[in-house]
Amino acid sequence: MSSTFAEPVESQPVLRPREPMSAVGRMTASLAASEGVMTTEQFHQWFAGRKEAGRFSVERIPFSKLRGWSFEPDTGNLVHSSGRFFSVEGLHVTTDDGPHTEWYQPIIKQPEVGILGILVKEFDGIPHFLLQAKMEPGNRNLLQLSPTVQATRSNYTKVHKGADVKYIEYFTGAGRGRILADVLQSEHGSWFYHKSNRNMLVEVEGEVPLDEDFCWLTLGQIAELLHRDNLVNMDSRTVLACLPAYGAGTAAADDFSQSLARSRDPEAAALLTDVELLSWFTAERSRYDVQAERIPLDDVPGWTRDEARIGKDDGRWFNVVAVEVQAGNREVTGWTQPLIEPCSRGIAAFLARSFDGVLHVLANAKVEGGFLDTVELAPTVQCSPDNFEGLKVRPPFLDLVMSAPTERIRYDTIHSEEGGRFLYAENRYLVIEADEAEAPVVPPAGYQWVTVSQLTALIKHGHYVNVQARTLLACLNAMGHLTDD
Repeated sequence: MSSTFAEPVESQPVLRPREPMSAVGRMTASLAASEGVMTTEQFHQWFAGRKEAGRFSVERIPFSKLRGWSFEPDTGNLVHSSGRFFSVEGLHVTTDDGPHTEWYQPIIKQPEVGILGILVKEFDGIPHFLLQAKMEPGNRNLLQLSPTVQATRSNYTKVHKGADVKYIEYFTGAGRGRILADVLQSEHGSWFYHKSNRNMLVEVEGEVPLDEDFCWLTLGQIAELLHRDNLVNMDSRTVLACLPAYGAGTAAADDFSQSLARSRDPEAAALLTDVELLSWFTAERSRYDVQAERIPLDDVPGWTRDEARIGKDDGRWFNVVAVEVQAGNREVTGWTQPLIEPCSRGIAAFLARSFDGVLHVLANAKVEGGFLDTVELAPTVQCSPDNFEGLKVRPPFLDLVMSAPTERIRYDTIHSEEGGRFLYAENRYLVIEADEAEAPVVPPAGYQWVTVSQLTALIKHGHYVNVQARTLLACLNAMGHLTDD
């Protein structure tokens, strides 16, 4: 006797390419597109309009005027009454190698994993990226271009009882679209303890409602904006660095640009094979014994707290300060919070050399107290030069970078760091051509030559490439696009 019900039919599994190669050509086309759904002139008009429409103010205040924040009586840690957001605690770091083997400092403890996500959508066959004009209290010019979504878990779960985070459903909901990148990346290891954010690029089809604070831009337009000071924020830069490898976008104008274009090619040869590079990096991680212990903020020696700042007794490095913020277009329109304020502008620079027509940059396996693992790949030089004035021990290659002639400097732009936690934190980002005498093919211990493509491959893995090197990778991908590079 036959059943009246159909037997379930198992669906046949469908195999797909492990790497969708179509993204490479489409991203290259986006980089070549100097205009998109809006012209660059229209973008600047729109951005100026967003500045005028916003009601933004940031005022320094004493710690006593912080609302919802207080110093714990038993530890001195600066904490929020909700137990969420973040805290400022103490850190004691020891390591068995390097010029500094022990130090104490305040540090931000923010265990939540936030989302940094950019929506991607084709218009007339060209991928565009949805960025927003977002106010951050620590930005010197307040308003910068941020990802579509830039939110901590406390933000998008509305601990602050504010408005919904716009477009969050594209990054947390089911059927959100085609994922181009999704990886946990570190933030500033000198100022955050074990901080990670989820860096995402999600491509969607169909209509996407456009809020007035958001705009669609091509990679070519973003490349141009990455050559302007303090415009594309840190969170956008780190997400853009997670894009799959893509080409130069336009014909290379000179030998440097041609070698940079070859360096982006995943098929291009390199000084080290990928296996050799990973082996070197693993050895670097293994040779350091780094101990980073959280301690009460009150127990950090060499740092003093007064009514308006926590600072190092010698006036170097950074301060912890408090601010009152007003921002009409944020989920919460007014609040107070602590911020870390560097004492001076920093430098993040890659030295670059072409080997057999393929550009390589000199990466440093750098220890930072807040890293999840011992080291991450950093720029050749990453420091604030003023912190080393008058000291005998200076970072390798710092003097070379500081004295580089103009004709050797291939990229030079000032970018802000994380404006939600740092006040006026800026780095001068540089790519500088070097020669054998200045940067030999066999580098010092702790340094290694890598191609742009190799850095791109490493970024697929979390906590391999630090946030400053990821910014420089985004800048390297923007270079060679403009005729005056």
